[in-house]
Amino acid sequence: MTPDRFFTLMLLLESRDAVTTQELASALGVSLRTITRDLNWLRDAGLPVTAHRGRLGGVTMPPGSGLDLTRLTPGERDHLSLTGLDEKQRAELNASAESRRALSKIGAAQSRRVHELLPLTDVVHVDSRPWLQAPASGTAPASLIGPVRRGRRLRIEYDSPRESCPGDLVVDPYGLFAKAGIWYLVADCARVPRLYRLERITTWMEVDQPRRLRESQTLATVAAALVDQWEHDHAIEVSATIDQTQIERAQRILGQRLVLDGHEESATGHKVTIRFLHLEDVRTLLPFGSAITVHGPTEARARLRDLATSLAHHYAPSPTS
Repeated sequence: MTPDRFFTLMLLLESRDAVTTQELASALGVSLRTITRDLNWLRDAGLPVTAHRGRLGGVTMPPGSGLDLTRLTPGERDHLSLTGLDEKQRAELNASAESRRALSKIGAAQSRRVHELLPLTDVVHVDSRPWLQAPASGTAPASLIGPVRRGRRLRIEYDSPRESCPGDLVVDPYGLFAKAGIWYLVADCARVPRLYRLERITTWMEVDQPRRLRESQTLATVAAALVDQWEHDHAIEVSATIDQTQIERAQRILGQRLVLDGHEESATGHKVTIRFLHLEDVRTLLPFGSAITVHGPTEARARLRDLATSLAHHYAPSPTS
């Protein structure tokens, strides 16, 4: 359940004596199946949501048993919509203090029945940062919050890894997006959506023009489409065999780009297909050494051979005098 749908659903249940699942689905713009799943989620979280059949029935929640959203300031409610962020990411957005105040208000408003359960914040801790992540450089997320919320265009200098020098771009921002501990600016450039890593935005300035977004597009829809494109689009498919001992590691590193062939398994390895956006991306396989054997295409084998040869020359013993 998305944060905005959660708060809308809570407001509907708090403000009405009874409401049908069809009314909830229509108000939220989702299916009956989704509403049923959301209501089950609220029950599992300890909220006393009940459903009564009949002409006068509907979904109800006793007054005072849910979240007392009336005690929250508009700013606190806005910060609570960032429920998917961990504490480090909240700090990067300068959102920690107000988020903690909002959470403390909600915690104080819980009913005695809900208090029979340990608070979720006591038993669940989220840290979405990757392991061994280096400190982020470049543009800080908090510095872009103001311009993005003002709905202004931005001129950025972006240091793309595929360009010899940083590019000067004017973009129309949808907002900031955190994925696996990395911050991105989601924006259109010449009406084409892109993800810009904040650590590669070397300089930026606000343009005195309102942003121009494509019709019916939001931060959530554009970010989801870009992630799906990154995970599924590819220009080259590499066939390979991976040692059994390295399958789990390969799945962790390569993610959805690695496709296991369920019918091609032996004592020595597993046949797989690996999808890459660019031929140069095959260098991702170098840390596996001989644990991955690439069978094709020919250009992938040739590129790996060149990379391995260059690496061997780099570490070759110095000639003795």
